[in-house]
Amino acid sequence: MAFLVLFLCGIAGGILGGMGMGGGTVLIPLLTLFGIGQAQAQGINLVCFLPMAAFALPVHVKSGLVRGEGLLPLILSALALSALASLLAAHLPGGVLERAFGVFLIVLAFLRLRAAHRKKRLRDRVIAKNM
Repeated sequence: MAFLVLFLCGIAGGILGGMGMGGGTVLIPLLTLFGIGQAQAQGINLVCFLPMAAFALPVHVKSGLVRGEGLLPLILSALALSALASLLAAHLPGGVLERAFGVFLIVLAFLRLRAAHRKKRLRDRVIAKNM
């Protein structure tokens, strides 16, 4: 049963990770729902991210979805802050990590809903203008 649960969690994370949408936003909550601690779930997510990125990146590059300009500052700042954040996460209690990740997901959901609402309003205005 545990293998099946982990396999299904991997499928869910892999689908989103392969699309470049952050499989961890699904994988981490799923793992914690099935009894894995927050810190361990985050570690598992990081290990899973490497092969997902290795397979997905060449496909996205070949499809012309990756642009080179601006990548170096993005990569360097992400590396530096990833190192600092991982050191911080290693010393924080699991409950703090759970709450922080929960707040992150709520804020992300709110921002996505707001963006979708704005996009719909803009589309409705364009349609009304063209009638």
